[in-house]
Amino acid sequence: MLVARLSALGGVCARGVMRSSMVALPKNPVTLLVRGYREGGRSFTRRSKIREVQAQVVDTAQTTKGKIGPLEVGQIAAAGGAVVGIGALCYYGLGMSNEPGAIDRAVVWPQFVRDRIRDTYMYFGASCAAVAASAITIYRSPLGHRFFAMCQRHPIMSTVGILVGLVGTGQAMMSIPYSSGIGAKQLMWLVNCGMIGLAVAPIGMLGGAIAIRAGWYTAGIIGGLSTVAACAPSDKFLNWAGPLGIGLGGVLVASLGSAFLPPTSALGLSLYSISLYGGLLLFSAFLLYDTQKVVRKAETHPNMWGVVPYDPINMSHHIVMDAVNIFIRIAQILAMGGGGRRK
Repeated sequence: MLVARLSALGGVCARGVMRSSMVALPKNPVTLLVRGYREGGRSFTRRSKIREVQAQVVDTAQTTKGKIGPLEVGQIAAAGGAVVGIGALCYYGLGMSNEPGAIDRAVVWPQFVRDRIRDTYMYFGASCAAVAASAITIYRSPLGHRFFAMCQRHPIMSTVGILVGLVGTGQAMMSIPYSSGIGAKQLMWLVNCGMIGLAVAPIGMLGGAIAIRAGWYTAGIIGGLSTVAACAPSDKFLNWAGPLGIGLGGVLVASLGSAFLPPTSALGLSLYSISLYGGLLLFSAFLLYDTQKVVRKAETHPNMWGVVPYDPINMSHHIVMDAVNIFIRIAQILAMGGGGRRK
């Protein structure tokens, strides 16, 4: 889940569960569900908690100014990943690869393959809109702030409850057979989007400007990586399943560790850097993998009577989780850069 990979066990479902849990687990300036609700006994304010923790992380980084600390290593890794991504975009986008990619095969796709990919990305866009609408509604409503205050008083119980809700709605959604139109599958999909929005809502405490900037940056990353995946050979990133699973476990452990260790300690700051910058690189790689997986599934899923139909909701769900995790981490990075602080 810091959402909902950060919200499905055993193959496809297993990865969805871990995604869901990771949304709320990392203890960092943004994830009030875990970090901001730890200090009980104080009145709830919109920004004080998150500013306090954010200042601790920034102050810790400033005490090591001139040295290469955990945050600097994470920043270097993220910058290196950006350079590699731009290089891959240029290499594959200019057609320098000897093997054809999805974009080359698109001209010979039958209509049903085109329809499957179109429906998948339509649900992806609709999911993003539903999550954003849910998060904004919850954050702006008095009921939402009362819920945040309750989470402050009962941090462990609230976190577990949100995780159970995310995983439960995600599993229920993915287990319902798909049919076109409006049915049980689509209703559960909306419920799951609402739960993801509940986990993302605390991002609003960083300020609308940071959330909007993070949204635009996330859109740029998704567009660029999707283009790379479409232009690259069809199995280039599908072979990454094993390493990505290992990386997901490492980021999950770092997120759990950072929930209990203060960011002012060397170990706590290192785990936070892994969860933040390592998670950004990991979910960017997952986006490449999931994009090619969508194309492969659309091309190879049987198109005949009596076969379970292609499910665009389930296929789009993984891309939604990648996008949400990328968005949250970018918002955290922007907040740490001072974009949301007042001096």
